[in-house]
Amino acid sequence: MKSLSIAFNLLTTLPVRAPDPWNPGDSGRAAVWYPFVGLIIGGIVAAAYTLLGLRFSSFVTAALSLTLWAILTGGLHLDGLSDCCDGLLHASNPERRLEIMKDSHIGAFGSIGLCLALILKVSALASLPTGLAVPVILFAPSLGRWFIILAGFQPLARPDGMGADFASGLQKTTLVWGGLIPLALAIYLGIQGIIALVIASLGVMLILRFARARIGGVTGDVFGLVVESVEILTLITFAS
Repeated sequence: MKSLSIAFNLLTTLPVRAPDPWNPGDSGRAAVWYPFVGLIIGGIVAAAYTLLGLRFSSFVTAALSLTLWAILTGGLHLDGLSDCCDGLLHASNPERRLEIMKDSHIGAFGSIGLCLALILKVSALASLPTGLAVPVILFAPSLGRWFIILAGFQPLARPDGMGADFASGLQKTTLVWGGLIPLALAIYLGIQGIIALVIASLGVMLILRFARARIGGVTGDVFGLVVESVEILTLITFAS
């Protein structure tokens, strides 16, 4: 299936053969599979987390699991998070902020944001209740990638780039079909799952509003910030 293979190629480093050629808007048409790809990422990480927990302390298990998590995604969303920290927080005009976000170099804000995100993730992973760790690790990446779909319907900060291509192929029904997996997991996790969903929704709303205020809309980097923020908020909700 072309859309599924595109989703794996865009969001993971897994050896899935890429379709050739890609057409404009294919990234948006593949979005219905994004939460499923998140579920697969979570499944691999959860399996590693369980096996590592048999041998190592909770903190080492969390650190090694997060390392695998970053490898599986190629650090794509972490890169978006750091770019957003550098650009959105810069005291300048929207055009200059977009230039900073497009720059491949990482600045002070980006370094601080990246470090804080990793610390929060490791700490939350290490603090997950034993009986809930596996479903929560499945839930967080799937939910994060569902919110990419929601972010794709927001105004664009620039007329080209990854965000624009994604938005051009996106359909409203994708939000519904793509939500089946994360919503099912939220219900399975009970009241904490619903609370995590609400908290993540509020967090994403604030991010999108901030992005519109600072750069006029969303970009591919903002999508990365959304994913990382949702994952962190979800893990922290269950670690509390």
